[in-house]
Amino acid sequence: MKKIDLSLYFVVHQGHLTTDALVNIVLQAIQGGVTVVQLREKDCSFEDFCATGRELLNHLRPLRVPLIINDRVDVAKAIGADGVHLGQNDLNPTAARSILGPEAIIGLTVETFAQGMQAANLDVDYLGAGPIYPTLTKLDCGPAWDFTELDLLCKLSPHPIVGIGGINASNVSKVFQTKLSGIAVVSAILNNADPKAAAAELMHRKINSRLVCSKLRI
Repeated sequence: MKKIDLSLYFVVHQGHLTTDALVNIVLQAIQGGVTVVQLREKDCSFEDFCATGRELLNHLRPLRVPLIINDRVDVAKAIGADGVHLGQNDLNPTAARSILGPEAIIGLTVETFAQGMQAANLDVDYLGAGPIYPTLTKLDCGPAWDFTELDLLCKLSPHPIVGIGGINASNVSKVFQTKLSGIAVVSAILNNADPKAAAAELMHRKINSRLVCSKLRI
């Protein structure tokens, strides 16, 4: 299993943005504390997906920030991305590993405790548990996680786990009281006028929440 800093995982999509504008948002967010970037494009061609991915990769690689491609193993392979994130209905992790190789980062979405436990023996590098809260960003996901069940999965799973879904500065402190390795956000940074400040605020709340939890355990 590869060592990845999953503290603040930023999921982006181009939408109406130019590629330059998207890259600028991502670079500002990294200055604020983002540690991993995922490119998720549902409605563009293979060529356009690859073009955006390559542009991001050119900027992220010197900063040693991994670029993960959502769903599309073919895109990840074509541009030499750091890895891929798979859903339950995407290509299975074993097949993805055979295509991308042993050094690729492979993540897997789990929407239930049972799915999380079933993933224990899979050759993946992290799990994405969601939704943590109801979200409008991804409409085809299941009900929100129970935090007690989420904590139990974090304790039992051999894989680090990232929480995703509806997380923002107003509710992230509660999320960081769990044993999650990190959080994944979309609109909390992407739709903010100051991506650097938005990312920094999330990281600040993480540090404060973990300090509070440490003191309570003493």
